[in-house]
Amino acid sequence: MKIYRNINDYKPVKNAIVTIGTFDGVHLGHQAIFKKMTAEAKAIGGETVVVTFHPHPRLVLNIDSSSLRFITTQEKKMEILEKTGIDNVVIIEFTREFSRTSSEQFIKNYIVDKIKPAKLVIGYDHHFGKNRMGDFKLLYDLSNRYNFKVERVAAQDVENIAVSSTKIRKALEAGDVKKANRLLGYEYSLCGEVIHGNELGRTIGFPTANLNIPDAFKVIAVCGVYACHIKHKGVIYNGMGNIGYRPTVSGNSQLTTEVHLFDFDQMIYGEEICVNFVDRIRSEIRFENMEALQQQLVKDKVAAIEILNRPE
Repeated sequence: MKIYRNINDYKPVKNAIVTIGTFDGVHLGHQAIFKKMTAEAKAIGGETVVVTFHPHPRLVLNIDSSSLRFITTQEKKMEILEKTGIDNVVIIEFTREFSRTSSEQFIKNYIVDKIKPAKLVIGYDHHFGKNRMGDFKLLYDLSNRYNFKVERVAAQDVENIAVSSTKIRKALEAGDVKKANRLLGYEYSLCGEVIHGNELGRTIGFPTANLNIPDAFKVIAVCGVYACHIKHKGVIYNGMGNIGYRPTVSGNSQLTTEVHLFDFDQMIYGEEICVNFVDRIRSEIRFENMEALQQQLVKDKVAAIEILNRPE
């Protein structure tokens, strides 16, 4: 997959099948668009092109930016996009000046002139341009004027739930990672460098790796104990993680993410791991002492193993 971080670096490809959006989460709804694009490109000997934006428009325009959180980081988004088989990604820098571009100017100056699409494939609720005024009707009119085809992909349902990034965020905030994972089509994850903690877990037989989550705008699932898959240097381990304030140990005012890897005994400070959350075991609670916490962690491990051994 080729990534262009400046649209002026992009060289038009033959029979470009194009889509446009922010694609937070790259969820099943987005994946349906990419699957459609890939099939279309294969049928006409073309290439797929995803046009996206960075930073996120709401950050630049300061729209609810204090509470704005993203399912995927930009790096993770590119990683998932590559797995979908997309050929090209064009990242447009979103600035205040760019935000004043009208819907028609955007299609003409950026998509038609720069990308030269044979066809645009968009989601069922796609809006674009200044104040998101552009809709499917306008896009259809412009397609006739500028000689490209356009197709809208219907909403994707999972268990009668229309997939959307908003629904996934709400599921994570409620601790329902199973639902979030079903809507994503993969396991929600947090990645970061392993940093030093207070190492009290080691004294009760449950050493943990503490994560530094570098992206302040990454959505963090609700506090609790989770069954997890942990990826370290390409190897997947089973384990259990905790998101919270560690009330028994320290009563931190700072949210922490830590994970205990089963059958693992390596020093990995300074190294990166990714924690994939499979299911929530329980809420975070305060115990009277470390012995009571240890007893509960033994039960949590049994629960985690049972969850991780469930058939798909």
